[in-house]
Amino acid sequence: MQNVVIAVLLMVGLLHADELKKVSFEEYLLHFDYKERENMKIKTPDMLVLIEEGKAILVDVRFREEFEVWHMNFAKNIPLNELPKRLNELPKDKLIITACPHNDRSNLARLFLVQNGYNAKYLNDGLLKVAEFLRGDNAKEFLEEYQASKEKK
Repeated sequence: MQNVVIAVLLMVGLLHADELKKVSFEEYLLHFDYKERENMKIKTPDMLVLIEEGKAILVDVRFREEFEVWHMNFAKNIPLNELPKRLNELPKDKLIITACPHNDRSNLARLFLVQNGYNAKYLNDGLLKVAEFLRGDNAKEFLEEYQASKEKK
C-alpha cells in the first residue's frame, strides 16, 4: 500500500512539475540564510559552462537601446521594466541567469524571478566582466562549444 501511495504522489508531482511555486517577499526574507546568499549569484566562468551545456540561459535586463549598442550574442534581452509581462518567454526547466553591466538591475530581476517560482541567479561580476573574459582564445573556445551544444538539439 505504501508503494502505491508513493507512486501516486510521484505521478501527481510530475503532472504539476511545470507549475511554479510563487514565494512572497516576506517568505523569501524569512528563509534567507548563508546558503541562499551563496546560491543567489554566479560568476562568469561558471555561467558560461552552464550555458554551453544548455542548462541555463542568460537574460540581459538592460534597456533595449543598451542591448542594441552592445550585447552577448547568446543572451536574451528582456529589460527589467518588461520582465513582469514577459515571464512566459522564460523556460521553467532551466536556470535563469540575470545580467546587467554591474549587478544592480540583475539582482532585482533575480529576486522577481525567484518570487515567481523560477530557479534564478544573478551574474555577480556583471556583463563587463563577461566581455573582458571572452577575448582571444576564451572567445573562440566558448563559441565552438556553445555552437556544438546548440547543434545537438
